Amino acid sequence: MMALTKVAIDSLSPRADGKPLKVPDGQGLYVWVMPTGAKYWRLKYRFGGKEKSLAIGVYPEVSIKEARQKKDAARRLLADGVDPGEKKKAVKRDQIIEAASSFRAVTMEWHEKMAAEWAPRHAAAVLRSLEMYLFPALGDRPIAQITAMELMLELRKVEQLGLHDTTKRLRERCSAIFRRAEVTGRVSSNPAAALVDEFISPVSAPQPALEQEDLPAFLDTLATTDRITLQTKYLVQLIMILFTRIGETVRAEWDHIDLEAGVWEIPPETRKLKRKLMANASAHIVPLPRQAIEIFRQLQAFKLEDSNYVFPSFRYRKNHMSEATPLKAYERMGYGGNNKAHGHVVTHGFRATASTILNEAGFNPDAIERQLSHKEPNKVRAAYNRAKYLEERRKMLQCWADYLDKVATGEQTPPLQATT
Repeated sequence: MMALTKVAIDSLSPRADGKPLKVPDGQGLYVWVMPTGAKYWRLKYRFGGKEKSLAIGVYPEVSIKEARQKKDAARRLLADGVDPGEKKKAVKRDQIIEAASSFRAVTMEWHEKMAAEWAPRHAAAVLRSLEMYLFPALGDRPIAQITAMELMLELRKVEQLGLHDTTKRLRERCSAIFRRAEVTGRVSSNPAAALVDEFISPVSAPQPALEQEDLPAFLDTLATTDRITLQTKYLVQLIMILFTRIGETVRAEWDHIDLEAGVWEIPPETRKLKRKLMANASAHIVPLPRQAIEIFRQLQAFKLEDSNYVFPSFRYRKNHMSEATPLKAYERMGYGGNNKAHGHVVTHGFRATASTILNEAGFNPDAIERQLSHKEPNKVRAAYNRAKYLEERRKMLQCWADYLDKVATGEQTPPLQATT
């Protein structure tokens, strides 16, 4: 039997009858020419009294020389009493297990499980932090080989950027990831748990919020500034009146707003809800005082034909305004970022301002909490509370909006008092 040459293999053509063509090279090694013209190396051998076949590779990716080397290696295994086919399967299994045991792979398993419990935006933020700070150095490393020192060095890089809260959260997330690897038998210990006291603790500070005495100056600046757009002014005014969240406000759609009935229905998917609660959640109903209705009517002038958003983005036509837009506006007004000439304001702080003033004024705390949308993802209880507090919230918000109007016009306003 003559050994095959490259010229001989290149000249092989499929059989006319559509069956594979088997051409021997020697010692059980063959080239199989398939009806499609593809050429495969195969090794025929016997083990345990049974005839078997081992796939060597595809020609010409696997050359004649490489195919013969693999054949010789398989024959040495046979001489040692090892089935080369089973050996190949074992190696492939080990490779699959190793690939599923990288830090990245275990992280994705953990994230997929936890994402079912989290709000979508939070799930995306968690994954983004791991991709940004840990995957570049650790993503492809076998998780069992990552030591506490190695993890500490990577987290220390984040800490040295001054991101103390991010460092703390990354360590907590790593601890949860290693716990998953531990319970699935891929690590024997949790190096992240040992690092619990290794980093600077972030200083917890409340969200910057306006005090009651700060409202006149802020409202005057908001009304008179020419450094922000009218659309942005309306956004800030609505949030101050209704103390809704920035995310659900910029995602407001005209289909959710009934100006005749004076209500805005915020659907569960735009609220700050955990994913698993969305199926049982109802819309958050926001009663609209007359000032909010007027703002919405003014905003209709900004409506785009190809967008249903109340606050459309004029740069990205089919998207909504960015949640960061008000922060830039506060900086231009002297209330945020690097320009804090009049103090520091963040959008979420308006919720605290309204809650504090309304509670001190004697309004029903339960009605305030319902307006803040802090409770009741359960449909039945939410429907009960909606019916119970809707009219009370409507009166409360009208009092609040009227109060803000008086403050904005500079009237000598007595302390806000709850109406009976």
